[in-house]
Amino acid sequence: MALHQVEESASGENAVAKGRKVKLSRKTRPGEVAIQSFLFLCGFLSIFITVGIVYELGKESLLFFGRRQWENSNKPISQPISADDTTFEVSTSGFTLEEGDLIRIDDELMFILRLVETSVTVERGLEGTPIVPHLAGKNIEIATQVTLQEFFTTSGWNPQIGKFGIWSLVNATLMTSLTAIVVALPLGLATAIYLSEYASLRARSILKPILEVLAGVPTVVYGYFALTFMTPLLRLIFGRDVVDIYNTASAGIVIGILILPLVSSMSEDALSAVPRSLREAAYGLGATRLETALRVVVPAAISGIVAAFIVAISRAIGETMVVAIAAGAGPAFTFNPFKSAETMTGHIVRISGGDLSYNSLDYNSIFAIGLMLFFMTLSLNIFSQRIVRRFREVYE
Repeated sequence: MALHQVEESASGENAVAKGRKVKLSRKTRPGEVAIQSFLFLCGFLSIFITVGIVYELGKESLLFFGRRQWENSNKPISQPISADDTTFEVSTSGFTLEEGDLIRIDDELMFILRLVETSVTVERGLEGTPIVPHLAGKNIEIATQVTLQEFFTTSGWNPQIGKFGIWSLVNATLMTSLTAIVVALPLGLATAIYLSEYASLRARSILKPILEVLAGVPTVVYGYFALTFMTPLLRLIFGRDVVDIYNTASAGIVIGILILPLVSSMSEDALSAVPRSLREAAYGLGATRLETALRVVVPAAISGIVAAFIVAISRAIGETMVVAIAAGAGPAFTFNPFKSAETMTGHIVRISGGDLSYNSLDYNSIFAIGLMLFFMTLSLNIFSQRIVRRFREVYE
């Protein structure tokens, strides 16, 4: 190898001596170029897919907020209407009409000018729609349009009757996530400290595969575990009259068990990355193993631990099957963890599993909820990045 380098050096000197130019730039290697291009393509596709998801969620959400929706009032007209009539009678069933409502019968738009019991006076043919006769029994449709103010300031969610307050779904999501955090973070960190500082190689080789098996269990199994084991256990402890069959407490506890392997594994990796010299220095100063773990190793690995916590919280917020099975199937704004309440992901699963017509109010509401969920997890990830950069330790 040395002889080859000497020969190359001698040939280079001879070339310079003869006045020839020597190219010192690195030669192009097709294999490295191909690998670099492939890695760049992977990164580009990841960003492109993320942008595509945001675009689709945003596009459909704009339809939810900016487009006029028509809801069936289940209130038919009780007598025929000619093309010249501006006052007609309606039945007493269905939704309550109000003055100022924009309504539709077939394709004709009307504006309610006056309402006296079942007698309705309207302005007909709005927006150039044809004024035509209508037979008795035709249903009246009411125009609704969702506003950001209503979406973010009210707590009643039921698009079928014109209620669009997201906070009932957000509140249930946060309750289940908070319960999961209370369960998973302390247990996960304690498990990580044990595996990193106390466990022998044999114990670690047994416990880590068990945690990985827990991470591989399908979430639908966790959902039925919450419904058939955790809920009866809570009802046995607190009373059957206190704990509903479907409740956010059992769902949150089981989600905590679900994300426990994520917390413990990522935290253990962060703890194991702390240099051994820090531990030896603490032992040399007379610190016990527990003092070394809590006062030296954990603070040194805090950025990785916080990142593990944030990832686990995002996972808990986005969990679907457990809350869909065990938390409840109706939006309810309650702070009682033993009551039934529907989360954002659970609501998406429930209504998307039915017969939804494309571009309907319920269909577009799924994307608005999904966009809200996306921004919640995105905010957590941004916060995580700031924490990691703030407390990151660099060891040489």
